[in-house]
Amino acid sequence: MLVNVLRFSFKDGTTEQEKAEVLALMRRTGAVEAVSFSAAGQFLGDSAEGFTHAYCAAVTDLEALDRYLHDPVHIAGDDEILPHIAKLSAFQLSDDMDPTLGERVMGMHLKKVATYPRWGQALDAISDLGGPSGSSSTG
Repeated sequence: MLVNVLRFSFKDGTTEQEKAEVLALMRRTGAVEAVSFSAAGQFLGDSAEGFTHAYCAAVTDLEALDRYLHDPVHIAGDDEILPHIAKLSAFQLSDDMDPTLGERVMGMHLKKVATYPRWGQALDAISDLGGPSGSSSTG
C-alpha cells in the first residue's frame, strides 16, 4: 500500500463555499478506481504549522499509482483545486519495504510533471515540497 498525504491551507479570501467545493473535488479524486481509500477534511495537527486541511489517498501498488496520477478525474480536479491553495506540504508512506520504492515513486511523479508541465508549475507556485516542479510530492 502506498499512501500520499497532503497538508494544505486555502488562500486568503477563499469563501466557505469554495472550500467546500475544493474538498468535494478532492473526495471525487479520491473515489477514482485506482484508490483503495481516501479522506479529505480538516487538519488535526499543530495549527502553528499553518495548515488547516488535509487529503490522503492510498493505492495498492505502483500500477495503481500510475492510474491514479494520470486519471482524467485527477487531472481535471487539480486544475480546479490548485488555484485555491496557499500552502501545501506532502509526504508518502508505504508498507512495502522495497528500498527502491521512493525512487520509483519519484520517477513516476517526474514523468507526470513532464507530461503535464502546467501542473508542475502550479505546484511550484504554492508548495513547500522541496524541489523543482513540486518534485517531492506524488500529488
